[in-house]
Amino acid sequence: MKYISTRGGIEPISFKQAVMMGLARDGGLLLPETLPVVDEDIQTRWRSLSYPDLALEVMKLFISDISEDTLKHLINISYQVFDTKEVTPVVALKDFFLLELFHGPTLAFKDIALQLLGNMFEYLLTQENKKMNILGATSGDTGSAAIYGVKGRKNINIFILHPHGRVSPIQALQMTTVPEKNVFNIAIEGTFDDCQAIVKAIFSDLEFKDKYQLGAVNSINWARVLAQVVYYIYAYFRVSEQTGTKQVTFSVPTGNFGDIFAGYIAKNLLSNKIYKLILATNENDILTRFVCKGEYKLGSVIPTISPSMDIQIASNFERYLFYLYNRDSKRVKEVMLNFSKTGCITFSQEEQKRTQKDFISESINQDETIATIADVYSTDKYILDPHTAVGVCAAQKLRNNFNDIPIICLATAHPAKFPDAVKRAIGKDPDRPDALKDLEKRKQRLTVLPADISKVKDYISQNALI
Repeated sequence: MKYISTRGGIEPISFKQAVMMGLARDGGLLLPETLPVVDEDIQTRWRSLSYPDLALEVMKLFISDISEDTLKHLINISYQVFDTKEVTPVVALKDFFLLELFHGPTLAFKDIALQLLGNMFEYLLTQENKKMNILGATSGDTGSAAIYGVKGRKNINIFILHPHGRVSPIQALQMTTVPEKNVFNIAIEGTFDDCQAIVKAIFSDLEFKDKYQLGAVNSINWARVLAQVVYYIYAYFRVSEQTGTKQVTFSVPTGNFGDIFAGYIAKNLLSNKIYKLILATNENDILTRFVCKGEYKLGSVIPTISPSMDIQIASNFERYLFYLYNRDSKRVKEVMLNFSKTGCITFSQEEQKRTQKDFISESINQDETIATIADVYSTDKYILDPHTAVGVCAAQKLRNNFNDIPIICLATAHPAKFPDAVKRAIGKDPDRPDALKDLEKRKQRLTVLPADISKVKDYISQNALI
């Protein structure tokens, strides 16, 4: 399996090269040359597999330059640190299923990909006797998951940008209280979109990228998306076993389009087994407007109680455009360059119809989010975090579109990471798991910088491994 850029400016590369490259050198995003289809015989064989064994089978379809034994080892050590052997258990509630994705070290779905990516980086760097400086931006959970994936590892420094004061207090503490010396937290005076724009600009400076051997952990790295594809397939098998259904719908709270794009890949792999993907947004609804109105137009970022979704520019959207535009990389490049100038992309009626075959969308405001947390707690005695509640509320609003097809809502974070929102909803704080206890007492390490590319570059230059 080889990998190509959405913008068509590079020769096909291997999976190992794709992992290390992160963002394609032409400014595009990397995708596999082809998408395999998993036939019924293979699906039957996969149904009884454990999560790590299923991950191996799915990833083998996309990885041809790492031996099966090595890949199996990397997967197994990545998921040994989760607090359940299932890795991503499925819970049945009254009206829907929840896919719990928060059983990793930082209690968020990002752990599922970033524990694996950290182990892959260490393996590849050791093989090639190289060093790496990881650069990423976070709207909340990616930062801590990435840090926990590589903290203390040899030959790796990690630089994570987050919007200063715009992530939850616990999310900030999870990042800034890690004591390992290879971890560098940069609090940017701006929004997540500012952080993401700085990271993309630095990766686009090929001379700087090469000099400091920069690597990516954001969902611009294909390995992140690939790791997340697995849990859609795993959840489909679990729910189909329980219900006898031949189709499911997933509800995905998303801001950056990475998690739901993994669902789109899974939908293609499993042919017609995933009926629809519910794209759930908060008030930052650029993606909902795209699905419902055929317009992808920038607005101002609105701070909400689901801060990981407080995003306008969805970095993985370009990957979907590549397929929507029938793999026309020249058109993708032209549209994305024009978007960088105008902040708007419009779509034809035919393109809207094609999009709506895969996606249906709803934007959920903060009052609805709080009410959903309260309702589910009253009905099921289950506490949702505010991001998961956005997905659940969207599923409830759109339920009539799916007849008897079960809906699986992605539970993307542990509620204890957002105690203020939970307390507003149910009148009490959620219990804190051990991983979050005493966070406030730990020493913090961070550097506050303006939203200035040159300032961030200077900081990286002073602290990078060379």
